[in-house]
Amino acid sequence: MASTASFSPSPQAQTYTCSSRWSKPPKLNHKFLFSSTSNSLFFKPSHSSSTHFPLSLKPPPEPVHIPPLRDSIQDNIVENSMNFQIPMSEFHLITPQESAPRIFIQDPPWIASLFLKGIYKRANQELKLESKEIERRNYNLLRRRQIKAETEAWERMVDEYKDLEKVMREKKLAPNLPYVKALFLGWFEPLREAIAREQKTQQTKKHKAAFAPHIDLLPADKMALIVMHKMMGLVMVGNQDGCVQVVQAAVHIGMAIEQEVRIHSFLEKTKNLQKKKTGVADEDGLSKEKEILRKRVNGLIRRKRLNEVQKLLIKEEMKPWGRDKQAKLGSRLIELLTETAYVQPPLSQLADSPPDVRPAFRHRFKAVAKSPGQKIVKNYGVIECDPLVLTGLDKTAKHMLIPYVPMLVPPKRWKGYDKGGHLFLPSYVMRTHGSRKQVDAMRNISRNQMQKVFEALDMLGSTKWRVNKKVLSVVESIWARGGNIAGLVNREDVPVPDKSPSEDLKEIQEWKWSVRKAKKINQERHSQRCDTELKLSVARKMKDEEGFYYPHNLDFRGRAYPMHPHLNHLSSDLCRGVLEFAEGRPLGKSGLRWLKIHLANLYAGGVEKLSYEGRLAFVDNHIDDIFDSATNPVNGNRWWLTAEDPLQCLAACINLSEALNSPSPHTVISHLPIHQDGSCNGLQHYAALGRDTLEAAAVNLVDGDKPADVYSEIAARVHEIMKRDSNKDPTTSPNALLARILVNQIDRKLVKQTVMTSVYGVTYVGAREQIKRRLEEKGLITDDRLLFTAACYAAKVTLAALGEIFQAARGIMSWLGDCAKVIASENQPVRWTTPLGLPVVQPYCKSERHLIRTSLQVLALQRESNSVDIRKQRTAFPPNFVHSLDGSHMMMTALACRDAGLRFAGVHDSFWTHPCDVDQMNEILREKFVELYSMPILESLLESFQASYPALTFPPLPERGDFDLLQVLESPYFFN
Repeated sequence: MASTASFSPSPQAQTYTCSSRWSKPPKLNHKFLFSSTSNSLFFKPSHSSSTHFPLSLKPPPEPVHIPPLRDSIQDNIVENSMNFQIPMSEFHLITPQESAPRIFIQDPPWIASLFLKGIYKRANQELKLESKEIERRNYNLLRRRQIKAETEAWERMVDEYKDLEKVMREKKLAPNLPYVKALFLGWFEPLREAIAREQKTQQTKKHKAAFAPHIDLLPADKMALIVMHKMMGLVMVGNQDGCVQVVQAAVHIGMAIEQEVRIHSFLEKTKNLQKKKTGVADEDGLSKEKEILRKRVNGLIRRKRLNEVQKLLIKEEMKPWGRDKQAKLGSRLIELLTETAYVQPPLSQLADSPPDVRPAFRHRFKAVAKSPGQKIVKNYGVIECDPLVLTGLDKTAKHMLIPYVPMLVPPKRWKGYDKGGHLFLPSYVMRTHGSRKQVDAMRNISRNQMQKVFEALDMLGSTKWRVNKKVLSVVESIWARGGNIAGLVNREDVPVPDKSPSEDLKEIQEWKWSVRKAKKINQERHSQRCDTELKLSVARKMKDEEGFYYPHNLDFRGRAYPMHPHLNHLSSDLCRGVLEFAEGRPLGKSGLRWLKIHLANLYAGGVEKLSYEGRLAFVDNHIDDIFDSATNPVNGNRWWLTAEDPLQCLAACINLSEALNSPSPHTVISHLPIHQDGSCNGLQHYAALGRDTLEAAAVNLVDGDKPADVYSEIAARVHEIMKRDSNKDPTTSPNALLARILVNQIDRKLVKQTVMTSVYGVTYVGAREQIKRRLEEKGLITDDRLLFTAACYAAKVTLAALGEIFQAARGIMSWLGDCAKVIASENQPVRWTTPLGLPVVQPYCKSERHLIRTSLQVLALQRESNSVDIRKQRTAFPPNFVHSLDGSHMMMTALACRDAGLRFAGVHDSFWTHPCDVDQMNEILREKFVELYSMPILESLLESFQASYPALTFPPLPERGDFDLLQVLESPYFFN
């Protein structure tokens, strides 16, 4: 009968009694062997014999209770091994001749712990492997979908139109299609046939046209679709009464064709290389190198390593076409569209008259102002679309093809100027807008110098987003009802007034003004409706995805932007409201607090300038409104609509109500990004550069009981100046009457945009237009001439008030401008390197007209000359330099947040993370700001200028104050 021995884990060693026939205990170099299969403990002597003798133990008088295992397995191992104290005199060796039964003992707890730990480890490893396999399969599925989205969009659209044509032929009936698709279906076949004829003609012609080598690089059906979609896209986003300049349209269409040719060419090569080697291939006389390439590509394609295939075939890729070739091909394709695309009114509007079939597009010349507000006009060739084309277009814009959509998988890591971002669509790390000098600087820079910039862009691109379905459904509901609330444009046009029957010249003039104004408003509304439809189209497409990503790149100054143009977090309240982090994190105590502060910030209207306690109190006082907004956003009290950012406010109301309705608010998962915005960030950077204590205090670089508001301070100063002017005699002071009209309209909102952009080089004309728009919104001045003169006066006063308060910032701006003037006077662009190693070259050169003859008209293309624009180099350098510094600060913060395990999104001077992580992000962004401005930035800039241009003399550095930068670390409202 086997006995069971109980082990006591207490500090008092339990002694076991054993019957022993030996007078001496064995030596301590004998071994214990434990069999996990039979739960037996064996004793092995140290001599050469391999025989194992079972160990016979007598149980203790009473069984000892074994307590449950502790949390720490290591503690159990140490403690129980200490308790395993069996005197060697108690051991009894049973010889092979004896037939004593085996005595089994119960595992000590540390044995059980190890055994269970092993099982847990194995199970956990298996679970992890299985999870990784599922993730890998999901990733590969998404990656295949992403490749299809980037490479097969036009093929799918071609197939769709072919199917629709088939339906029309079989049923002798046009399918019931959305307006824009019906237009495209009517134009598709004639345009495709015209392009196919042109392709054949150019192949047989003895003297080929300039566009001939490129027109047959794509199938005619795909080329036709690209032309239609690109032309309509330009009409939709343009704001010129249904007109698009020929130069713009031709180049855009040529660029789109070239991009698709590259993808088409690559895919055709990979398809050909996938085919098995046949005798026919041998007869083609393929070289040895081609055979090796074919084998390598075949192997890589089988292993789904398409990136490496792309690298192998890159040598075979064509060189960039250039603007001339793009414009010539684009012009011919536009000409074919104007010859084949027709439109007619609905049959219900024709009565008994014959069908009114007319061209959908016309080519003509039109006088166009060079820029809005300018009186100087030039005659430009334009493509004008018939008004019938515009009718209904803004309601069906969602059916337009958008090739650049958010990515389903994380973007490729950036490794060079054109290496990173999308998998197949052309992607460039910088938006150079054709500046050869900037492109050369980017191509020649070492990867090591750019490493931090690349890593920061990768960090921004790795943030996973998703659509907030609750907010999207509210937007869809409001949009279906006609819009005109929550920041959405009115879906109806304003009526154009009928002509006055009066012969009075004054009344006729007023009627003309009112007609012009109504048409202008309708053009703007049309453009905004198209834009809204495109944004909603992307949101609808992505709403059922688990998540998606935005590849990021830079402008030439080093500011980061998402590469998708429509639905992104840099855009309007609509986009920000329907986007949220795909990853959710529990709110925690601090997260709940920051969620409330965030809601108050979004409500704005002065609430965002209260102390944190004031903002929390505001939210607590409106808790019923918040609950009502969340539960019944469309048909309730709609408190959220009174917010400055209504859709973002609604998203915050929904998240906060979920938390407060939960029995454990701190454990509620939040996907909402919480924003921390700089206080007039441009002036914050100037204050740090100039170390001026008063300016630093004005923009929250120092601690305060509540946030300082520089916009309110400027508004108060402007009000003071205008009040003084209003008391003057109108006969001697021409501004007195204007001051009396404006004095009661001066508020923070009127001056905010001008103050914000002043450090970025806003001109007087720019300030005038900004203030004019704000005065229009107020609606108190209805006469257009009076509105213009009032805006002129208000702009002058605002800029004067700014100069009085921010003198140190103005001094640094002047010094930067003077340095730029010295460099530009030598016909050199201003160059500098950001603290993160990004080379910046200002692209402002005098443009020269380059005339090319196309089938449509002679086009005047603008191209960069070798002469720099001295005035533009000087005026643009101060704002560009500060932009490069705020971009550096954002990227430094992004990298530190990555290292700390935070999710991060950056919108210039607005940094976003989960509510629970705001405190940590705040600490990081302050540390990085201090780290950035602890560097000798202006000194290094001057040294680089002197080293690059040793023969030039630069002005001395401006005087700076004694502000202690470390105070930023303790400033709660620096970013808030």
